[in-house]
Amino acid sequence: MKKILLDTDIGGDIDDALCLAYLLRQPLCEIVGITTVGGEVEKRAMIADAICKAAGENISIYAGADQTMLPNSMYPTPDGAAKLTYWAHETSFKKNQAVDFMRKTIRANPHEISLLAIGHLTNIALLFLVDPEIPSLLKELYIMSGVFSDELEASMDMPMANWNSWIDPHACAVVYNTNVPIHKTFGLNITSELVLTRDDKLNLFNTNLMKAVEDFGSPWLENNKMTFHDPLVAACLFEPQLCKYQRGFIQVESYNQQKLGMMSFLEDARGNCEIATSVDRYGFFEHYVSISCK
Repeated sequence: MKKILLDTDIGGDIDDALCLAYLLRQPLCEIVGITTVGGEVEKRAMIADAICKAAGENISIYAGADQTMLPNSMYPTPDGAAKLTYWAHETSFKKNQAVDFMRKTIRANPHEISLLAIGHLTNIALLFLVDPEIPSLLKELYIMSGVFSDELEASMDMPMANWNSWIDPHACAVVYNTNVPIHKTFGLNITSELVLTRDDKLNLFNTNLMKAVEDFGSPWLENNKMTFHDPLVAACLFEPQLCKYQRGFIQVESYNQQKLGMMSFLEDARGNCEIATSVDRYGFFEHYVSISCK
């Protein structure tokens, strides 16, 4: 049984909700808490709570950083919050509570917590700065971020498509300059292979839990593909063989305005992290459906 802390910007792209659904149904997972990051973090916490309640679960949820570490004109809001009217949820969330909760939880469970970061890294960076001993007390840190592909880096979608790093590059730099016992990163070069069309839903949305996921993700799906970026990271916590990995170092650009958030990987056996380099697409979807849709 893994003790999971999930840090998420749930409420926009459907993949955060798909990830949470997987964790709620994974029998080897104990979600010890959920923290939210990004604009309108209180609403994001409400969405997470509504999805947990749809699964019949009551999970500790705390709203986190509402702004990036350094001033940024971007203030993302969760379009999925428009669906809160239709789902039971708590409303008593206050922003900037997440770091205290994470710190207490990790210190109460030294070397037992798997921290799963699927939003931008503001909460995590603040946690590491407030309590520099915390990284050594984690069991492992899994992150969805980065591109790690020259072809993708040159596309018109960059650098914004590398959202989790680009929106707060200074926080990202803090996290990647900190050593954690086990650290794995999953970039767009791998997660972008996991796309399903509306015709390939694989009977995903039949249960009450998955109907909630679909409802909160419907604003996103009106104009975007359904790509399982974040669920891959969660699945690999329990089935690491779904991907292959390389060890090395990651550097984050936090000064050059034209390249803010760009993450570069240097393969090195002495490195402090691993990146996923390939994924078993068929094996992933088979595993995801077997867990999340039961």
